[in-house]
Amino acid sequence: MKKLNSLFALLILILFTACQKEKQEEEYYMFTSFHEPATEGLRFLYSEDGLHWDSIPGIWLTPEIGKQKVMRDPSIVRTPDGTYHLVWTSSWRGDLGFGYAQSKDLMNWSEQRLIPVMAYDTTTVNVWAPELFYDDEQDQMMVVWASCIPGAFERGIEDEKNNHRQYYMTTKDFETFSDTKLLFDPGYSAIDAVILKRAPKDYVMVVKDNTRPQRNLQISFSESPYGPWSQPGEYFTDLLTEGPGVAKVGDEYIVYYDDYGTKEYGAKRTADFINFTDANDEISIPQGHKHGTIFRAPKSLVKQMLN
Repeated sequence: MKKLNSLFALLILILFTACQKEKQEEEYYMFTSFHEPATEGLRFLYSEDGLHWDSIPGIWLTPEIGKQKVMRDPSIVRTPDGTYHLVWTSSWRGDLGFGYAQSKDLMNWSEQRLIPVMAYDTTTVNVWAPELFYDDEQDQMMVVWASCIPGAFERGIEDEKNNHRQYYMTTKDFETFSDTKLLFDPGYSAIDAVILKRAPKDYVMVVKDNTRPQRNLQISFSESPYGPWSQPGEYFTDLLTEGPGVAKVGDEYIVYYDDYGTKEYGAKRTADFINFTDANDEISIPQGHKHGTIFRAPKSLVKQMLN
């Protein structure tokens, strides 16, 4: 009888643990968003399946910093302590850094700060599309962005003030920071980089070739988020596409992008980031949505935001 009681108690514990795990993992996809002209502030979309998206009504953070006080290209990562970290483009030109704020619930935000990552070179034209990546192996955040430093690289076909490269810095707390370093130089202007980890020593970058006449998306691979990164492969989107955001749906990935040439939103499906199929007929995106990045949040939090 004592043995049966022990087995029964063990079974209850296993079932309880499984239920708790299922409860903890009940999450929605979230898509950071903004509307042109980007002066209103942070918006959100949400989705249960990663394909069909609805808006969460309201503005959740109004930009207060930067020379132009805009909030473009918002990117959010949730760290293991439950903090949501937000970075964004604060100005088209003139700022030597990007905007930053943090929150525990996506509704109440800390004081906004400008993180001056390019202050070491005051000739820097801009700091565009900062993108957060959480490095779980080193327990630190990496921020990747595009900047143009006139004369720093071979000009090619682009104007000196439009010849971008990808830079990065790391931080554990957004109080102390590493030095800014060059991350990605494909030999031409590149912006809008998004990094994701598939497995140890298996990282993918989705990035925009920002040179004329291309201005569309490519893929690069690396064994480390800090590089070196491979030379990008073939273009997998049409001309005039940018702002990639990636959602893992099942065993595949959906790469969302802003098709600003047609003023629509597009998507490609891939299992290996080498072969892509069109997914436009599978998705639905609210009108007016401009590109952000995709993360996960508890269903209960999303429901609270909707109420």
